Amino acid sequence: MNPTPSAPACPLCQSAGGSLLWQNDDLRVIEVEMPGYPGYMRVIWNPHIAEMSDLTDAQRARLMDIVIRVERILRETLAPDKINLAALGNMVPHLHWHIIPRWRDDPHFPDAIWATPHREPDPQKETDRREKLAACRQAVMAALTR
Repeated sequence: MNPTPSAPACPLCQSAGGSLLWQNDDLRVIEVEMPGYPGYMRVIWNPHIAEMSDLTDAQRARLMDIVIRVERILRETLAPDKINLAALGNMVPHLHWHIIPRWRDDPHFPDAIWATPHREPDPQKETDRREKLAACRQAVMAALTR
């Protein structure tokens, strides 16, 4: 991992930010461990940049290409009802995209995953979805390594 050490209080500069699946000099893709949300991924721009408009056109295109590739893989391997894409950065001003598979029965649906949950995760559905994660991880690594 090559995060830029220019922002010492930034957790995405200090660590990978989750389980590292792939990286290059500019970007990394990590899997976020969050109960109820198997396949939750984050695409992080390694150098410490807070806003999309701070990237060049070419950098922005590279970033969004990876975001869309990861989204496609999640849709193909996990078959969620919906994918949420979010680039918030209010608490961590370091450019990153959340790619979150959503199911109608997930704890927060139809609200954002940061809202108050409506239900507990269904243990059997969680297990079934997590069984597909190995194929999902492999697909992410294979697609981005080409």
